[in-house]
Amino acid sequence: MSEQTHEAEASPSAPEPPRGRSRREWAETLFRFQSFFGLVAVFIAAIVLSPRGDDGQILFLTSDNLFNIVRAVSEIGIIAVGLTFVILIGGIDLSVGSVLGLAAVGSAVLLVNDNFGVLIAALLVLLIGLIFGVLQGAAVALLGVQAFIVTLAGLNIARGLARMWSGGETVQISYGDGDGKAPMLFSLLGERTFGGVVPIPALIFAVVAVAAILFLRYSAYSRHLYAIGGNEKAARLSGVPVNRVKIVAFALSGFCAALAGIVHAGQLNAGSPNDGLAYELDGIAAVVVGGTSLAGGRGSVVGTIAGALLLGILNNILSLNSVDTDMQLLIKGLVIVAAAALQRLRPTA
Repeated sequence: MSEQTHEAEASPSAPEPPRGRSRREWAETLFRFQSFFGLVAVFIAAIVLSPRGDDGQILFLTSDNLFNIVRAVSEIGIIAVGLTFVILIGGIDLSVGSVLGLAAVGSAVLLVNDNFGVLIAALLVLLIGLIFGVLQGAAVALLGVQAFIVTLAGLNIARGLARMWSGGETVQISYGDGDGKAPMLFSLLGERTFGGVVPIPALIFAVVAVAAILFLRYSAYSRHLYAIGGNEKAARLSGVPVNRVKIVAFALSGFCAALAGIVHAGQLNAGSPNDGLAYELDGIAAVVVGGTSLAGGRGSVVGTIAGALLLGILNNILSLNSVDTDMQLLIKGLVIVAAAALQRLRPTA
């Protein structure tokens, strides 16, 4: 007796779809939300493994600790949101950590040495990040140079510019009136709001994340991003402005990296040419753990946010348990490899 006959006897009034298709749909759903399942699993594990205070309180669940996690991941999260646009088209941006360093130095120099106001200094730094991204995107889209090579060069160029701009030294930010003092407004980046509970960088991260989610959800640009990542040649033949979409993706990545640099300088009250070292790796890790395919065409900003929070919680619980730094790197590396391996198992469309 055939398989189709068995299915008809088991459910004569409402035939089930073929079993293989049902399993595929379930698998697709599981992989689509892998970052959230991972985030929930890590959150539960953190509760179980968290040390207790003298009163038996779970230290991981204290509001101060939870908001500290969000504050700690805010810079990487902002970078990762920008990186998501580039990775969705199948590209990569290795320069974001150096652009963060350049932006941090620029913020400090413009505020302290050049006596610019906060708004003007921030706009100039964001413009620098935007232009940096546009130039990299143009090199990739118009010159046909691989994104890996372009942004590897960009990594060195941005770091070199940061050293030249700062004279190779850390520029300290002090606040007050007069020459050599930054406006007090900039110090708010290191403060908390809503009764001293919510860190300002966490709010900025949330605003960037929501803006990126809405942009990807409601703009035609997002369809072009996914189309290029899925099949660039087909997208080009379909009339998608491939070059323009690529340039915009890199521009957004540069803009987000510069914004993260401003936040970084505000939190540390300084700008150093060495700021942001290896941040590009943490940013890419957040995107990958969030389920975005490095091959492009599949992923989301929501997943990236989940990935950044997952890695932040992992860092936090390992630190609360005083796990050795080397072991922390090992565990984080294994998590990233596991996330990448899961992507390989994901059914193709």
